[in-house]
Amino acid sequence: MAHPKRKISRTRRDKRRTHYKASVPTIATCPTTGEAHLYHRAHWHEGKLYYRGQVLIDNSQAEENIA
Repeated sequence: MAHPKRKISRTRRDKRRTHYKASVPTIATCPTTGEAHLYHRAHWHEGKLYYRGQVLIDNSQAEENIA
């Protein structure tokens, strides 16, 4: 039977064991718009970029001024 020559640290062992997790991306619902999106990702809704329920970029006003 094979025996390791050196002890593998807990950190190195645990790093190796983490790869099977997060097989399915979790989906969140925006509290402001009700839009489904990936966690920790900004998403567009009606010309606005939302992140954590707040507007980051508002392109709807810029498009109205151009037209």
